[in-house]
Amino acid sequence: MTLGIIIQARMGSTRLPGKVLRDISGKPLLGHVLGRLQMLTRPARIVVATSSAGENDMIEAWCLEHGVSCFRGDEADVLDRYFQCAKSLGMSDIVRLTADNPFTDIEELERLIDLHQRQGFDYTHAFGQLPIGVGAEIFTFEALSRSHREGKLPHHREHVNEYFTDRPELFKIGQLDVPPAKISPELRLTVDTEEDWRRACALTARGGGNWLGTEEAIRLCSSSA
Repeated sequence: MTLGIIIQARMGSTRLPGKVLRDISGKPLLGHVLGRLQMLTRPARIVVATSSAGENDMIEAWCLEHGVSCFRGDEADVLDRYFQCAKSLGMSDIVRLTADNPFTDIEELERLIDLHQRQGFDYTHAFGQLPIGVGAEIFTFEALSRSHREGKLPHHREHVNEYFTDRPELFKIGQLDVPPAKISPELRLTVDTEEDWRRACALTARGGGNWLGTEEAIRLCSSSA
């Protein structure tokens, strides 16, 4: 099994343009996303998947400068970008992350991968209980291939996981149960707006340079509310 982690990233965010290279405590957002993955204990091929649009040359240049693999594909057809990336690198199972989520819970990601492999799921996710932006999802290359082949609607091409959720009868789907102390589905720990960015800056600063855990992030957000 070749585990891959594909981080989708682009400069053309509608609400917060250029956010993936925007500074948070002296490091671009994308740098925080990749930094978290250094805590992952299992071997994985990590790649940033951006589009061929010229504005994303900056992302490729940053990746090159920092020794990070970068794949470029279709701007609008994100499903095809994932498929072509995973196929070219021989990935058997693919974790999908996005470059606007600097607080991915690596402990829960490890448990997600374990659950996915142990139970033989086609698609496994950790959404619905964790704060927004903290969870992740993983799928087999075979499931991705089927989605790529059969998912023809516009939202299937734009969102990698929506053929799975639209046609659950076609896939063996699993969901990770998370510890009660990490349940806070209304809390936004993604970066999609100016308010999100300010929150991320504050949490990173209060983390004292360490990687902030989910429980601590929830506590800090609750105390500042």
